[in-house]
Amino acid sequence: MEDDGGESAELLRHLKNGDEHALATLFAGSRERLLRMVEFRMDARLRGRVEAEDVLQEAYLDAAKRMHHFSEDTPTSFFIWLRMVVTQTLIDVHRRHLGAEKRDAGREIRMRGAAFSQTTSFSLAANLLGRFTSPTHAARREEQAERLRATLDGMDPIDREVLALRHFEELTNSETAAELGIQQKAASIRYVRALRRLKDILAEIPGFTEEYDRGI
Repeated sequence: MEDDGGESAELLRHLKNGDEHALATLFAGSRERLLRMVEFRMDARLRGRVEAEDVLQEAYLDAAKRMHHFSEDTPTSFFIWLRMVVTQTLIDVHRRHLGAEKRDAGREIRMRGAAFSQTTSFSLAANLLGRFTSPTHAARREEQAERLRATLDGMDPIDREVLALRHFEELTNSETAAELGIQQKAASIRYVRALRRLKDILAEIPGFTEEYDRGI
């Protein structure tokens, strides 16, 4: 029997018994997806100071210390559990390196047991505006970024998080639902709604819709 992430029941049994080799195997299988998550969520001010791979290495050590917290009987998949460990590691890295610099938008919000961060708006804006590469676009980038972040902040927090998880981190609908503590049908509906809202937001930015529409 395998869970949604493809982890074998045998490996999970070994993991439950504290087998670090099983953890290493499972972690390696999720590395690419976790790396995508760290690169998306990392504060721009950390780039150049901290490598995403360094965050993953620290997260692996944290996971090794916390293996006994993971149970094969938990309703959460191993990937979602591991993503939680990586998320906490990334928060710790932000605190260590930014400290008092950490902006108010970095405050965590608790909703239905899941952690949401207003910094999602910053990550979304940075990834979306990353497509503006011409000198003309670059000159207007910060102005557009502020406008885009403000508009994204106006979205429903769960819709915004669904958009980030599905479209940018590329989680499945079931993983997104598990991460946010909502039903899969609700996650699917919210994703469609969030994409529609995103298109409306991008349509307000001159020249952006034509360039980005192919990717949505």
